[in-house]
Amino acid sequence: MRIVRLKDRNGNISYGFYEGEKIEIAAGELLQGLKPSGRKIAAREVKLLAPIEPCNLLAIGKNYKAHVNEGGEDVLPPAPLLFIKATSSVIGPGEKIVIPAVAPEQIDYEAELAVVIGKTAKNVKEKDALKYVLGYTCANDVSARDCQFKDGQWARGKSFDTFAPLGPWIETDLDPSNQSVKCRLNGATLQDSNTSMMIFNVAFIISYLSTGMTLLPGTAILTGTPSGVGFARKPPVWLKPGDTVEVEVGGIGTLSNPVVGQKSR
Repeated sequence: MRIVRLKDRNGNISYGFYEGEKIEIAAGELLQGLKPSGRKIAAREVKLLAPIEPCNLLAIGKNYKAHVNEGGEDVLPPAPLLFIKATSSVIGPGEKIVIPAVAPEQIDYEAELAVVIGKTAKNVKEKDALKYVLGYTCANDVSARDCQFKDGQWARGKSFDTFAPLGPWIETDLDPSNQSVKCRLNGATLQDSNTSMMIFNVAFIISYLSTGMTLLPGTAILTGTPSGVGFARKPPVWLKPGDTVEVEVGGIGTLSNPVVGQKSR
């Protein structure tokens, strides 16, 4: 099932079930349970929004060996490396990634599988962890590398407005252990891997995080990016105005966002 969050021509925001050319409007609340309403509208008549407004936006760094290696490191993380992105950085499919005027030079892309938690998870066992998942979506962990590496911690460089595209929908029926993860920049494939290459799989990540914090319903977890990021390329590849970035995850679909510069005040 593909759950979308949408805005219709009258500005009304609702959830629905994506059926290709049609969307069936859903009744109820996302985290309490959605039900078909019987009312369908054409997909072309609505704007798809980020499928979740997360209460927390958690992210895992260095979760693919090849990505660790391309960053010049040989030692793999002994446990999931957690950082947090501001929820104000979330945008939806088709929305503009804005290069901030205060950090315009080293903006990078990161294609990722994102997990949406559907019910409260605390001290869950790995074998039970996927029972707490509502579904999965595509994510782009956009990063200002100069800020990330200079600051000594990652939160600011990862949290500029528009730096967390999510979408295009939440796929509820997915095996997260073996799905392709790709990033295309202006049509050229720069990242191409598979979730089977993760150092820590989705179930382990959920279990591990839940031992230290309560994962609330509506939490989104970005599970890490594979190799091929811009800063590790020679020469580096940075996002610039006019670019289009696509994140494709197998079993879900494609999240596409244009890139623009920040307008001066």
